[in-house]
Order: sequence, then C-alpha cells, then structure tokens
Amino acid sequence: MLRSLFIALSQNKRLRAFSERSVLGRRMSGRFVAGMTVEEALSACEQVNREGIAVSLDSLGESVTVEAEARASADIYHRLLDAIAERKLNANVSVKLSQVGMDIDPLLAEQIVGEMVAHAVEADSFVRIDMEGTPYTEATIAMTERLYGRFPERVGTVLQAYLYRTAADAERLLVEGIRIRLCKGAYKEGPDHAYPSKADVDANYVELMKRLVTSGVFCGIATHDEVIVDAMRRFVQEQGVDKAAFEFQMLYGVRRDLQRRLAAEGFGVRVYIPFGTEWYPYFMRRLAERPANVLFLAKNFFKN
Repeated sequence: MLRSLFIALSQNKRLRAFSERSVLGRRMSGRFVAGMTVEEALSACEQVNREGIAVSLDSLGESVTVEAEARASADIYHRLLDAIAERKLNANVSVKLSQVGMDIDPLLAEQIVGEMVAHAVEADSFVRIDMEGTPYTEATIAMTERLYGRFPERVGTVLQAYLYRTAADAERLLVEGIRIRLCKGAYKEGPDHAYPSKADVDANYVELMKRLVTSGVFCGIATHDEVIVDAMRRFVQEQGVDKAAFEFQMLYGVRRDLQRRLAAEGFGVRVYIPFGTEWYPYFMRRLAERPANVLFLAKNFFKN
C-alpha cells in the first residue's frame, strides 16, 4: 500500500512543485540527494572515493519536453565528465533518456547521448543509460546496443528484475558484451508486465544476478537487501567467482554501513550519487522502494 502511495505521489505535479521549492522539502531530501549543484555532487563524490568506493553521478531530471532543456541537461553531464577527468575521480555518469529529449524526438535523444558517450571516451569514463518505465524499455535497450556498436565498453544500461522480460533482455545484452546494472525496479507496473509479489521479484533477482556474475561481462548488482547480498557472498565463495567480475551498487545515503563493510571485504562497491533541483520524483521512488526510509527520516529529521 505504501509503495503504491509513494509512486502515485511521485507523479503529483502540484506537490512536486511545492516540495522542490521549499526549504522543508530540500531538508527532507538531503539524506538521499547530494545537493543542488554540480560542485556539491563532486564534493560528495570525492568524499565517497576517499573511502575506496566508486561513484555514479546522476543529474536529476526527467520528462523534458523542450529541446533547449534537453541540451541544458546534457551540458551538466559534459561538465561532470570534464571534472571526472580533471580531478581523476573514480566515477562515471548515469542519465535518463526522458531527461535528454526522448519524449520530444528519439533521434535527438540518441544524438545527445552519443555526444555524451564520445566525451566519456575522452574522459576515460562510462555512461549508464538508466531505465525508466516499460514504455521506454525496448527503446532504451535498442539505443544502448546502437551506441555500444559505436563506443564499445563505454556505455551500458539497467535492467529491472520485476519485469517478466528481463531474463531474455539480459541474455540479449550479454551476448553483445554490454554491461548491465541489475535492480529490482521502482516504477508502477501492472501484472501484465511485472511480477506482482515481492517474493517473486526477489527470486528472479537472485537468479538473474547469478547469471550475470558468471557471464564474463562485468556487471553491477544494485541492491540494499542484505538477504540478497548474503546470497551473493555465498555464491561467490561456493562457485569461486572472482570478486572483480562484478560490483555491488547502492544509493547515496542508504546502508552506508553495508557499503563500507563490503568494500572492506574486497568487493567492488559503487554509490549512485544524485543531485539537482528536480529531486522530487527520485526521492518519492526511494520511499516507495523501502518504506522503512520514512521511519528513518522521521527519527532523524530534528537531529543536527
């Protein structure tokens, strides 16, 4: 019930406008969002890197309907890629297609992301094309394939374990050598597209992650679920999987203790650091993914 509520709230334009402008809203989002500016995000990246943990930087924004806004979003990513190279950060970037014009013209979005990936080659970095709801799934995968053909090893995408189609999509991408970030999924999908029960999603996630880490293609296992993390630990040990075959990926501000523990155990860990003024949909989806975050925020809101 809470998951459905927060996903519905993530799409409420009036509440979004109020929250993103208010001091109260920004204070609440601060646990999961690294700030409003590029410099704040880079500072957070440097701090995480000092702990031996890699970073994926994400300038928040989605559902852009004006070309100038799509190009302005892209400009932020070019600034990030320049900073990654100049500051020698252990970082890459993650971008949503709807943020760079997919809803205006798919060719525009592909041009913009292609320029971004070309820049990532120069910066010795990598672009992750993030996944959105099912209307974008096939287009996102297909664009990733085309760009990978032009820029091998420099672009990858995200698959969501709650979708029925994901096992087939994973095989499709692995055959091509394309890196996958596996997550559970944070959008509202009906039973015609997605497993309706958490138990089924978790079971599919575990099956998929085992396939990915033994595929020979480097992948990201994106989860904060300690049961699943422990299952991966056991699988790695029992099957003799090289820890360098994958990395755990987690969100900024979530399970910092687990992030540090895994890094200390020799696992690769990458933290996804979002920033920007358009933080509201992302914030609400984090609450939808893990309603316990609501209690955490309530307990800590009045603490300095």
